[in-house]
Amino acid sequence: MSNNTEAWRKANEQVAVLQNEIAKVVVGQKKIVEQMLTALLSRGHCLIIGVPGLAKTLLVSTIGRILGISFARIQFTPDMMPSDIVGCEILQESEDGRKREFVFVRGPVFANLILADEINRTPPKTQSALLEAMQEKQVTAAGKTMPLPEPFVVFATQNPIEHEGTYPLPEAQLDRFFYCLNIGYPDFEEERQIVKYTTCGKPVTPERVISAEELMAIQDLVSEIPVPDHTLDYILRLVHATRPDSKYADAFIKKYVAWGAGPRASQNLTRAAKAIAMLKGKPMITEEEVMEAAAPVLRHRIIPNYNAVGEGVDIERIITHLLQEVK
Repeated sequence: MSNNTEAWRKANEQVAVLQNEIAKVVVGQKKIVEQMLTALLSRGHCLIIGVPGLAKTLLVSTIGRILGISFARIQFTPDMMPSDIVGCEILQESEDGRKREFVFVRGPVFANLILADEINRTPPKTQSALLEAMQEKQVTAAGKTMPLPEPFVVFATQNPIEHEGTYPLPEAQLDRFFYCLNIGYPDFEEERQIVKYTTCGKPVTPERVISAEELMAIQDLVSEIPVPDHTLDYILRLVHATRPDSKYADAFIKKYVAWGAGPRASQNLTRAAKAIAMLKGKPMITEEEVMEAAAPVLRHRIIPNYNAVGEGVDIERIITHLLQEVK
């Protein structure tokens, strides 16, 4: 890790300011905010699942406003085409009217922070338009490959209870998401604060508190945080324990899991633990940070089998079992 103590101190101060600015707009959901910032600092994409009215869109748009980066919101609909995301060529006439040529008009994906709202309401053909962008951070259109701006992060929202007119995300696209977050209902006191805050006076407008260059500098610092060998061993044992055919899997996993997490889970667990350490102001990761990151990294990468469905063993119970049993 870099010995630049001043850079580390400044990064911690900026992360704290970032959290405080979000708290001015979003009441409650503190854990979800921390997890979204973890994904952002890890350069990872995030899928946010929750019923309507839980401030999913507000959370992402607020982060977009307080960062000094370009922000684009894409509302996914059943009739959306890939060109609505990536862009398309149009025939344009020259100023003197003597010549016509095709000019590529960039779509909303050419922004630093993308809000893919209700991503499961659009067909797979359109969903796939995001695949190359999310994995390779580039777009191929009109026979040309164009890099996307840095930083580039996609926050997608999904409604779990609306099935009519929706298209489940393929496993290949789910695996592109660094984190999968479940937003639940606020508790009684949090909802009291929400009602008071949103029905009295004018809402607070968040201010920009960090630039794109500063954000990328923090991301670089996060990537430099060291991983002790014993912590890396724990990460690998945890991921291997999700695979039914692995020697690290126990009888519970063999009985209830069809497919386990792949190598991308090990990479993302490590990256997430580093970002969590940064949020805590710690210069090194431990098993504690790995356990915090386990659920959002693994819940969309482990596929329960028919036994699990029949006996009501959900993915959260499987992850809880892993964290209890893998030492």
